[in-house]
Amino acid sequence: MALFAGLSESEIQALSQRAVEKQFAADEMLFWEGEACAGIFLIVQGSAKIFKTSAGGREMMLALESAPTTVAELPLFDGGPYPASVRAVEPVVALFINKNDFQQVCRQYPDVALKLLAVVGRRLRHLVGVVEAMTFGSVTQRLARLLLDASKQAGAEEFELPITHQELASRLGTVREVVSRNLARFRAEGLIRIQGHQVRIENRAGLERESEEQV
Repeated sequence: MALFAGLSESEIQALSQRAVEKQFAADEMLFWEGEACAGIFLIVQGSAKIFKTSAGGREMMLALESAPTTVAELPLFDGGPYPASVRAVEPVVALFINKNDFQQVCRQYPDVALKLLAVVGRRLRHLVGVVEAMTFGSVTQRLARLLLDASKQAGAEEFELPITHQELASRLGTVREVVSRNLARFRAEGLIRIQGHQVRIENRAGLERESEEQV
């Protein structure tokens, strides 16, 4: 977990002494967007989806976070409410630290705050990428870029895409049918192979052409 990387034993102990274990079933909410921030969640098992909801009830997935990771870092700094909602995708075990307790640890051990800022910065960079993916290019181009990015993060031609077509559509700002149709075409043209959640890029050059802006 980026937050704990490089922390001393005393710093980790200071956090663990203030942590309370919480368990969430699949599809259970950790918190809703707009709620007052009670504290930070350190997810030690399972995965959770960070998402926004439109006035019409449509969900836009911002990120899928798998253990070990943290969620709800930003409100610890600005004092505002949770800026997005978080729902367990699979059963989650999390360590919850009250906001006041966490801030006390940060005052005692400034390195903890610096590590947390690094996590916030990484999340901000990711969100900039999400905005770019939703703003520039067609759905086909954005989907191709998403697959190429997932391969890059995995460091391999074959990788796991642990989200459904509906969640992909939410991530790309479109509907599931459009995502399914584009994936089917990529597969029919030999650009990718899909088996369950496993995706393999068979023709990287072809997929890169699909990802490029058309002029």
